[in-house]
Parts: sequence; structure tokens; C-alpha cells
Amino acid sequence: MFRKYWNLRESPFRGTLDWRRFFRSPIHEEALARLEFLAEERRRLGLLLGPSGCGKSLLLEVFARGLRRTGAQVANVNLLGINLHEFLWLVAAELGINPDRRSDLFQLWRSVLDRLSENRYQQLDTVLLLDDADDAPSAVLDHVVRLAQADNAAGGRLTIVLTATTAPAISAVRLSSRLLELADLRIDLDAWEPGDTVQYVTAALAQAGSTDTIFSIDALHHLHDLAGGIPRRVAQLANLALLAGAGRDLEQIDADTVDSVYHELGTVDAVA
Repeated sequence: MFRKYWNLRESPFRGTLDWRRFFRSPIHEEALARLEFLAEERRRLGLLLGPSGCGKSLLLEVFARGLRRTGAQVANVNLLGINLHEFLWLVAAELGINPDRRSDLFQLWRSVLDRLSENRYQQLDTVLLLDDADDAPSAVLDHVVRLAQADNAAGGRLTIVLTATTAPAISAVRLSSRLLELADLRIDLDAWEPGDTVQYVTAALAQAGSTDTIFSIDALHHLHDLAGGIPRRVAQLANLALLAGAGRDLEQIDADTVDSVYHELGTVDAVA
């Protein structure tokens, strides 16, 4: 309904990891450049850190696509709540090994190490992108350390990138001290600046087919402030404002509309 009201071809603010909707803010461009440096220099381990919703997972997806175009073999795995068997099986599958689900831990571990050796001899880079590492069991993180050390000899071509969430209430990243010691580079994703939010919302609407100025500039700045510049929250609030604006037959979304949907969302969150 709201797409028709605002003359949009599609929903501009989807919650999926769609690389085509990656907004190249200066902050995300810098982070991507640092990730590319890690891979090009074949550094062993990098940490991508930032608050929840800042775009770490989408950045990994964009990075993975770029790596595959260069011929690198990439495993992009989310570690949230998975056990060791799932971890090794998913890494093996992402590396094209086609593992049997009945394989035991030793077989899976051996197959991953063999693939790393094969890639090294064939001079192929291997990159493991491990999302939500701070929510992984300790057994999984221990094996990430083992993987990082397994290909550490001269000529090693394995690079591992871990993402973890940081927040004001968290004084340290919930990763093992050994992983932190192995890290060659820490990459921090910060919240957007107001100009980034304005450009993102404007670009997303244009990509969805809009030729009108749907949000007033005051509405966009208020949206930025309420979302704290966090990309996921910006998209969520912008989407709700589109719905509210259509429901109220508005010609343009103003700051009051953004404010009202923000407070409605807060009520929903509190109930949940």
C-alpha cells in the first residue's frame, strides 16, 4: 500500500542482507578498504567491531563478493550459537569440500586443513569471514585460534576476519585473549554522521523509484538523532515513517511523523 502511495517500485528499506543496497558511507568505505588491505597483505587475523546494527554483516557480504571476483576462496559463516561440529561442517561446505553430515569432528577438521594446504600450494588465497564471533561457544573460538596458527608458516595464504559487537556498556570485546593477541588489525565501525543518514535515505528512495522529496530535511535530521546514526535503526524508522505517512495521507513526512513512529516503536519494544 505505501509503495503505491509514494510511487515506489519496491520497498526501499528492507531488513535483508542485500549487497545491492550497500550504502558506501565514508565510514563503511574506510572499513572496506582496511578489510581489503588485510586480504591483499595476507595478514592472519582482523577484527571488525561496532555496535549492533551498524552494518558489519552486510559489509562482510560485500567484501566476500569482491574477494570471490579476485579468485579467492571465501567462507562466510555466522557463529551465533553454533556448536563445533556445525562450525567445521559449514566452513568445509563454504570451501567447496562437500562434507558428509555424518562426518565426525576429526574428519571435518582434517578436510578443512587439507583444503588450506591445497589452496596454499595452488597459490589461492583463503579468507574466513566469521560473523558474531562474540556469541560463539569457546570451543569454536579455540578452533579459530588453531586455524589461524595452522597456516602461519611462510607462504601461508589464510586470512580470518571476526566481527563482534561493541556497546557503551561493554568495556571489552567478548573474545578470548589469545584471539585478541593474534589480531593484526582492528577495524571499528562507528555510527553515521547526519549527512550520511540524509544521503542514505535519499539514495534508497531514489533506487526504489522515487522522484519526489518524501522526507523533509528536518525529518531526516530528527530521524538521524532518534536512530543514533545506527544504519539498521535508520532504515527501520524510515520504513515506519513511510507507512505512517501513507496512512495519514501526507504530502511529505515531517519531523513530527518521525517522532510519533519512534515512540510507537518504543512501546512495541517495551511490550516485547
